Amino acid sequence: MLMVMCIHANAQDGQQWAGLGIEANVFTGKVIKHTAKFHLPVPDLSTGADVNFQWKTYGRKEWHQRRRFPILGLGFTYTNYGLDSIYGRCFSLYPNIVIPLISGRHVEWTLRIGDGIGYVTRDYSRLHPFDTMNNAIGSKINDYGSFIMDLRYHVNMHWDVQAGLNFTHISDASYHQPNLGVNLAGYHLGVKYFPVSANPKRIARELKHLPNRWLVEGRLTIAYDASNAPLGPAYPVYLASLYTSRRWINKNKFFGGIDYSYHTNIYAYLRNNMGFVPAGTEATQSYKSAVFAGNEFLLGRVGVVLQVGAYIHQAFLTQGKLYEKLGANLYLVKREKGPVKELFLCGFLKTHLSVAELAEFGVGMGF
Repeated sequence: MLMVMCIHANAQDGQQWAGLGIEANVFTGKVIKHTAKFHLPVPDLSTGADVNFQWKTYGRKEWHQRRRFPILGLGFTYTNYGLDSIYGRCFSLYPNIVIPLISGRHVEWTLRIGDGIGYVTRDYSRLHPFDTMNNAIGSKINDYGSFIMDLRYHVNMHWDVQAGLNFTHISDASYHQPNLGVNLAGYHLGVKYFPVSANPKRIARELKHLPNRWLVEGRLTIAYDASNAPLGPAYPVYLASLYTSRRWINKNKFFGGIDYSYHTNIYAYLRNNMGFVPAGTEATQSYKSAVFAGNEFLLGRVGVVLQVGAYIHQAFLTQGKLYEKLGANLYLVKREKGPVKELFLCGFLKTHLSVAELAEFGVGMGF
C-alpha cells in the first residue's frame, strides 16, 4: 500500500511511474505425488495468496526492446498446504519475469516464471516439534520455483483481471535429507492495478545488429549433497562444464557440451559400505559425465539458462538417464572483442523431472 500511495503522490511525474503496478491473486490447488517415495498424506485442498509488484519495461535499456518490453516483478506468496501438522505453511519471496505469449488489444495470454527463496514452518525433525513423517521437506529454507499462466483482460489503463493455472515447487536441493520436495498445481483468480498507467511510452531506437558469434565457454561450480541418512552430513560435489555457444536473433545463446561432476557423498557411501564395488574403484564409481544442450535467454547482464543433459557415465547411485538445469548467469564482463569476452557468476538447480538433485554455484568464462 505504501508503494501505491507513493506512486499516487508522484503521478504528476508521468513516465517514471507509468508501467508500475501491483497484482494480487488467490489460488487453490492440490499437492502432487511426483515420486513413489512420497508417502505423505495428500491434503484435500491447498490454498494461498500471491502479491506481485511489477514494472513494465519501456526501452530504457536496449535489451528491453530486443525482448519485446518484458514485465519484471518481485512476488510474495503465502501457501497453506492444508495439513499444517506435517507440511506447515510456506512464505516465499521471488523475482520473476512475465513473457507475453499472445497479445491483443483487450485480451492477453502470458507466462510468468520466477524463482527465489521460501521459508517453511514445518520440516523433518526428531526434536520438538516431532515430525519424522515429513520426508518431503528437509529444512526450513528452500528454493521456491513458480510458473503461472494467465488469461488476462485489460479493463482500462488502470485495471486488469486475470485467471489461470499455476505450479509451484519447493525443495532444499538435497542440502538436507530427506528432501523429496513439494509440488503444488492449481488455478487462480486475480486483479492488477496500475496507479498511473498500464502503458508507459516506449523508447524506440535503432538497435545494433549483434553477429551470431561462436564462443568456447567453461564453468566451475560447487554444490552440497546430503547423505541418505535423515539429518546426515552434507558433502561437496565438484562440477565442471565445457561447451560451445552460438548467439542467435540478437537475444539468445544456444549451447552444447560436456558436464562432469564428482560426488564425494557417493564416495563416502561406497567406502562405508564395502562390497558394493571392487576395492579401489570407489572414485571411478563416484563421478558422472554427460552431454548437454540448452538455450540462454539474454536480459542485459543477466542470462536465464535452460539446459537438458543425457548421462554417458553414471555414478553408483543413479537418479535417471536424463537431467535438467534451470539457472542464471550474472555477467561481470560482457564484450564483443578481446581474449576474454565473458566472465560471469552462475547458479543452477539440477533436477530429474520434478525431483531436485542439487543446487550449484560458481563462475564461468567465454573466449
